[in-house]
Amino acid sequence: MASPPAEAAAPPAAAPLSVAGVDPERNFAGGESQVLGLTLELRAMGHRADLLCDPAGELWRRAQAAGVVCRPLRIRNALDLAAAAALRRLLRGGRYDVVHFHTARAHAMAPWVRGLTRAAVVTRRMDYVPNRLFARWLYGRAVDGVAAISAGVADALARAGVARERIAVIPSGVACAHFRPPTAGERAQARTALGLGEADLAIGAVGALVPRKGHRYLVEAMAQLGRQRAASPAAVALIAGDGPLRADLAAQIQRLGLGGAVRMVGRVDDARAFLWALDIFAMPSLKEGLGVALLEAMACGLAAAGSRIGGIVDAVDDGRTGVLAAPADAQSLAAALAHLIADAPARTAMGTAARARALERFSMAAMARQTVELYRACLQTGAAAKTAEG
Repeated sequence: MASPPAEAAAPPAAAPLSVAGVDPERNFAGGESQVLGLTLELRAMGHRADLLCDPAGELWRRAQAAGVVCRPLRIRNALDLAAAAALRRLLRGGRYDVVHFHTARAHAMAPWVRGLTRAAVVTRRMDYVPNRLFARWLYGRAVDGVAAISAGVADALARAGVARERIAVIPSGVACAHFRPPTAGERAQARTALGLGEADLAIGAVGALVPRKGHRYLVEAMAQLGRQRAASPAAVALIAGDGPLRADLAAQIQRLGLGGAVRMVGRVDDARAFLWALDIFAMPSLKEGLGVALLEAMACGLAAAGSRIGGIVDAVDDGRTGVLAAPADAQSLAAALAHLIADAPARTAMGTAARARALERFSMAAMARQTVELYRACLQTGAAAKTAEG
């Protein structure tokens, strides 16, 4: 009797990587939440992941509090030669496999440190076309691979002349265990904190008060809904965030007589508690790489009304997890909001589907896995190129 074939040996486990993430920003915005989340996920996967960041920045404070090794790096601008020299010293001393540049000022350092790690990667988050000459040089020569957070961002890079094969679409991630649907008690507490009554139907937006976020169109849409008040008697919009347009938006709200229907609540320290108070999430952006706030809202089980632009179309499955509207079009946005306001069962079903979509496509763990795949692909490509040169 023939003996059974021997089982094939399992492939050896890939060796852990040593990664230096570069983010010199002092403010803590959506990009920094992604950088910190990715770093923590990489560490949980068994990799060494350090951050090179500004010691006066919020990322440094939060990362150190989470146990991440941080090394001081201040970058004033794209031509900061002192910062380039400091970065060279840090990378030489750290013996990293991969350096990952996360912001525009970090990207500009890439050419100065070429060859000091086995691979170099950048993440691009903006969906506008970068300078063609700079983009081809930076993304095509100075680094080994580019992570684009959405198809819209990848398309913008391609229009600037970056080869498609150098771009990996890796969506931003959300800590879905933290951003989750609230219990009844948590929702009631969140709504009380914002002064919402039981009958109020709360529409919320989170983001910096800057032109590209399109808040003015949300205010105009609320004015249009007000003229249809019989269809939405209790709709109220809450705008969370701060920025240079705060006074202009406040004046617009007053001019349109929306003091009772639109409230600016300022910057919120706990985005989750704000989202828990809402019934609908609004993202009226004119440009958006993907939108971390939108992903967090989806993870919290909220249906969204968003602009049909950039990465928002990657996140929102129109008619299933939310409703898309034409950008810079208050009437279209008002129609999307009216649909969600009027149909509570559909709104609830969309919120459930949004949560499922966030878990499937936009978890922090999924982002980290895809990022490691990009790292390893770049390391293989670099090793193959060196072999060919030799």
